[in-house]
Amino acid sequence: MALRIAFFGLPLAALLLARDGHDVTLAALSRTDSVGLRRATRLFGPDRLLIKPRASDPALLDRVRALAPDLLVSWFWTTRLPVSLVRAARLGGIGAHPSLLPRHRGPDPTYWALSSGDVETGVTVHRIEKDYDTGDMLAQERLTIDPSWNAWNLARALDRPSLRVLRATVARFARGEEIPGLPQDPALATQAPFPDDEDAAIRWTWPTSRVLDHVRALSPAPGAWTEIEGAVVTITRAARAKTFPLALEPGEGAVENGLPMVRTADGAVLLLEGEIDGLPATTEDLAAIFLPRSPLVIG
Repeated sequence: MALRIAFFGLPLAALLLARDGHDVTLAALSRTDSVGLRRATRLFGPDRLLIKPRASDPALLDRVRALAPDLLVSWFWTTRLPVSLVRAARLGGIGAHPSLLPRHRGPDPTYWALSSGDVETGVTVHRIEKDYDTGDMLAQERLTIDPSWNAWNLARALDRPSLRVLRATVARFARGEEIPGLPQDPALATQAPFPDDEDAAIRWTWPTSRVLDHVRALSPAPGAWTEIEGAVVTITRAARAKTFPLALEPGEGAVENGLPMVRTADGAVLLLEGEIDGLPATTEDLAAIFLPRSPLVIG
């Protein structure tokens, strides 16, 4: 049995649900630069496609109610969906979240998974409720985090399992299955807000592993940053230094064999790629900031 679906999010999931045979009566898209936008525009046309509508718009609620969908589905919709909108669908609403809820509730779970040093994450399909990412869990799939991944790599690695679990759950609803929801344990919940500029700063008193996790979590954008000789330096690729001058204190930097490094709480980090005052910077560019004075204090 096909479902009538009101969709909110990125076009790829809407296209796949339509391919599965469901009737996507409304495709409300959250971005204009996503894979599948042109195909979604052709498939759904102006009668069913909305670009970045305001979720709280009363006219949108009236439209969804008039469409009488069976299910509201969210895949990377970027704002909270009002409960009134969700309840306009006969079966309510479900969303796919790129974390193992209740860990990392919020809009940027990939950053928090990496910056927290998690070795595992995953995706969760859950009921949409009033409070963000708090609804009963319907399905999960786990994913081991490759230590070499940055935020972009992790986000891409989560796309396929996220779509797979979402489509499988919609198919279960379409078959008329009763899907028991597992309530989330509030005691295990962590929050995953967007990091602000202060959050993105590197603290050189951190252990090396935490500095490297922080760089990966913010790469390729917006990047972890520090200040060197009055320049704002964004680091997008770094590595653990095998050796470093023992005289350095945490937060002091030096160049050895052409490689710029900064001392951490328990070692040192090599600065390999980034930006200097907004311009792309190679290892050589970063090393040039340190010279001719070395060691120097960073930050």
